[in-house]
Amino acid sequence: MTLLDGRTEPSREASASDLFGKTRAQSLALAAPLSDEDMGLQSMEDASPPKWHLAHTTWFFEEFILKPSLPGYQPRDDRFALLFNSYYVQAGPRHTRSRRGLLSRPSVPDVLSYRAHVEDALRDGLDRDAFELEGDRLDELITLGCHHEMQHQELLVTDLLNAFSYNPLLPAYRAPGPAQVCAVSTPGWTCHDGGLLEIGHDGTGFACDCEGPRHKVWLEPYRLADRPVTNGEWIAFMEDGGYTDQTLWLMEGWAVKEQNGWDSPLYWWRQDDAWWTFTLQGPRPVDLAAPVVHVSYYEADAFARWAGHRLPTEAEWEAAAAATRIQGNFLDSGALVPVGRRPGLWGDVWQWTSSAFSPYPGFTPPEGAIGEYNGKFMVNQMVLRGGSCATPQRQMRASYRTFFYPHQRWQMLGLRLAGDQ
Repeated sequence: MTLLDGRTEPSREASASDLFGKTRAQSLALAAPLSDEDMGLQSMEDASPPKWHLAHTTWFFEEFILKPSLPGYQPRDDRFALLFNSYYVQAGPRHTRSRRGLLSRPSVPDVLSYRAHVEDALRDGLDRDAFELEGDRLDELITLGCHHEMQHQELLVTDLLNAFSYNPLLPAYRAPGPAQVCAVSTPGWTCHDGGLLEIGHDGTGFACDCEGPRHKVWLEPYRLADRPVTNGEWIAFMEDGGYTDQTLWLMEGWAVKEQNGWDSPLYWWRQDDAWWTFTLQGPRPVDLAAPVVHVSYYEADAFARWAGHRLPTEAEWEAAAAATRIQGNFLDSGALVPVGRRPGLWGDVWQWTSSAFSPYPGFTPPEGAIGEYNGKFMVNQMVLRGGSCATPQRQMRASYRTFFYPHQRWQMLGLRLAGDQ
């Protein structure tokens, strides 16, 4: 298997074991700074407690690999299947999503013991070659479980940010780095010829089911901004009445803005005649040169219209990204805040596109409960591309699609402008 960083691993067993070990260790490292009280926080229905993320990602390996294919496997606790199933209807009953924060039991030590139990069983099964699965299929499921856990690593820190934002003490998850307030640079543009192109995963290496099948698209010549929209540019939008000019907004977006009283990105406030924001590094002055983050699709679309441009389609973004090197500010850097300051397509903030999350031509979800992973969400959501400062870099590839409802803001969501040539 060829990894996203270009290294080639020597064998199926080593590949699966190595990826599994690194992924599981990274989740524990993210949870290490948290108290037991932190581990149980749930601030809204869209978010989950850190403890639940650690348990749910463990349940995934247990439910889809150990229970059906490792003879003699005994669960740590049969009741955990009810507590830590998320939305897999075919896998059985589920605890109410909005009440995950009420699960004071099992305790944090119990959840960590559950993780160790599942890890030991999976490694033992690999060592004994005891799984009743073909080697390639076992490798696929372990790899899928690892990428699923990487998605939850991102959710763990962004859900925690939302929970911490309600604490008047404004606690920092990560030690603050130096705050910088810099001038906004003029954006450049990259031009693309368009034409008849192919998008979607090419079949090499891991991909989620929603990234295929690969198919042809026609693109008119287009251009992309060479960096995401910055905080400084967003403040100019605000000062020019961007949040009060109804002509800039989609009808539904205006209604959502009015209902929620939006007048700035999530986590922003005015202090001493300056804009401040709350981050995983605690409260900071808004960095004018960094990409704006925590804005909804509705806000992004209004900004693009104000700026005289538009949001890119996901096909335009992917076609531009296909030949670029995947480098940028990801979870691996440890910053956990957007930093910007260099052109590029990757990292810092997820970038809203104008494309609805829908199936590609010929898409068929996998059989069984695992087919519920993406396909059941292909309605009323919008695609974002490029990864963020909370996304593990190993997840990234040009075909990767994430998706959120157009009103959501708590993730690391930003935008890049596009236009016609």
